[in-house]
Amino acid sequence: MTSRDKVGCPTATLPLDRLLASLAANVEQLGKRWEIAVRDRRAKEIRRMEGRKAEMAPAVELHTPLFYATCALGGVLSTGLTHLAVTPLDLVKCNMQVDPNKYRDISSGFGVLLQEQGLGGFFKGWMATLVGYSSQGACKFGFYEYFKKCYSDIAGPENADRLKTVIYLAASASAEVIADIALCPMEAVKVRIQTQPGFARCLTDGLPKLVQSEGAFGLYKGLLPLWGRQIPYTMMKFACFETIVEMVYKHAVPKPKEECSKPLQLAVSFAGGYIAGVLCAAVSHPADNLVSFLNNAKGATVADAITTLGLWGLFTRGLPLRIIMVGTLTGAQWATYDAFKVFVGLPTSGGVSSSYHATSTLRQVDHEKQN
Repeated sequence: MTSRDKVGCPTATLPLDRLLASLAANVEQLGKRWEIAVRDRRAKEIRRMEGRKAEMAPAVELHTPLFYATCALGGVLSTGLTHLAVTPLDLVKCNMQVDPNKYRDISSGFGVLLQEQGLGGFFKGWMATLVGYSSQGACKFGFYEYFKKCYSDIAGPENADRLKTVIYLAASASAEVIADIALCPMEAVKVRIQTQPGFARCLTDGLPKLVQSEGAFGLYKGLLPLWGRQIPYTMMKFACFETIVEMVYKHAVPKPKEECSKPLQLAVSFAGGYIAGVLCAAVSHPADNLVSFLNNAKGATVADAITTLGLWGLFTRGLPLRIIMVGTLTGAQWATYDAFKVFVGLPTSGGVSSSYHATSTLRQVDHEKQN
């Protein structure tokens, strides 16, 4: 008797074959779903990370022309306004340097000015002060950030952190050379207005009068002493500030700078700036005496200044007042500058999150990835 399977009936698919085919299809479908889920999860993580980066990224991209222009504007506000605020102190200091017999000390200096010129006399030369130091501040802070980036690139990512103090000094000196060219004419007019009664009322009539009497070269007669005063001052100002702030965040503040509140960061900026300002005043004071003497006396030379003031007077005359003035001034400048940077979305200056350090670190990571 012949079996049914052999009499022309179709061979039925075994249940095991159907089960395996169904299982393979389900596995394939499950794999596709898992792949889609993983891809969606990765996309969400990438979007989340990009969102965090966008929140952390400054509103102004670092090391772009807009960044340097923003730093220059911060320099205008911090330097111009703070120098304008301490005009009375600067006025007494200049007169003490030029006429020590009449202006013997700080208290008598204020008394003589008040008696002879009234309250309005304490702000003589305010316009030249505002214009001159605003121009200087723009060049000083803007070019400092520019040169700091340039010298960090020259040093390379391996050496930038090790040579950071040298970079601070070189960048600040380079910036100040340019800044003083902008300041020098206004400084010459300011000193004449403040120390020579009747010379001029303000910048608008003092500048043409000085050019007419001494020529355009007379505006830059005090440039070399000004460089001698301002370049050491600025080198101390920036290098000491950067170092002091970094030490404060490293040893005195119990958490990283990025986790500190903005008011605390600005307080650190003021404290670091004030300490740096005291050191700046001591280093640059002899040249400050020379600048005041040369701008006040027509045709005077450095030798005349040394003969008249003496070496002791060159280093000490007006120094206590200048320490008070420059310490307060420098602290206020850094606080104002960093407050402006915070306002536009930039990080505060100094400490571990300085712009060049972050850039060097990123460049070093990219270099390691490539290798």
